[in-house]
Amino acid sequence: MNEFEKNVQSKRNDAIDSGVGFVVSFGFFATIFIIATVVKLISA
Repeated sequence: MNEFEKNVQSKRNDAIDSGVGFVVSFGFFATIFIIATVVKLISA
């Protein structure tokens, strides 16, 4: 067991961090898609 495995900086679950990252990135791209759709509807 090496030094880094004994002295970890964060003991949180990686699955939670992965889920938060997925939700944030999905929300960002969904927001861009919604804005683009609204602009297309207004300009049509």
